Amino acid sequence: MNLPILSLLETRVLGVLCEKQHTVPDTYPLSLNALVAGCNQKTSRHPIIEASESEVLSAIDSLKGPALVIETSGGRVTRYAHNMERGLRLPAQSIALLTTLMLRGPQTAGELRSNSERLHRFADISAVEGFLQELAERPEGAMVVELPRQPGARENRWAHVLSGAPVIEDAPAASPTGGPADVSVGEIAALKANVARLEAEVDALKNVVEKLCSELGVSD
Repeated sequence: MNLPILSLLETRVLGVLCEKQHTVPDTYPLSLNALVAGCNQKTSRHPIIEASESEVLSAIDSLKGPALVIETSGGRVTRYAHNMERGLRLPAQSIALLTTLMLRGPQTAGELRSNSERLHRFADISAVEGFLQELAERPEGAMVVELPRQPGARENRWAHVLSGAPVIEDAPAASPTGGPADVSVGEIAALKANVARLEAEVDALKNVVEKLCSELGVSD
């Protein structure tokens, strides 16, 4: 399985579809409006984003290639469902952990157990750690990685690597006056990563526009 590197928005789309499958099953598969709202949700999300309908549609089109998202027909509204268990060939427990990481960012095993409870109820933290280790040691390629322990932290955090190597956010450094430093190394790295992601998404949108213009016979 050659899974492409996914953008932040593509992982957000997958995470929202899986989350809503469990939390609002009566409205799943999701309409585009519901999917956009879930992507832009202000709670239980990190980072918080503002994606447009066209951006979400572009992410959906990209995810159809590796068969991670399926479009369902019937009714007056097109709806979308994820296909992660088959597409990634993973059990439901692993999908629950990946979903929680995609929606909320890096977390400890204890945080993952608590935050993924509505997707799958793990018996204890050791069960979570077991599935994380399996995801990290997959022969086909790791899907999660254990991050270096932050200063003052008691546990290591885990992050998914579906979007490539994660940006490690440093703990805020103190300035000489006792307040936070203006810009940390971690913030600079995060900004560079966001710029690269946005450039990739702009290129993807340009390709979509060019394809539409070609099919419609109009010049862009």
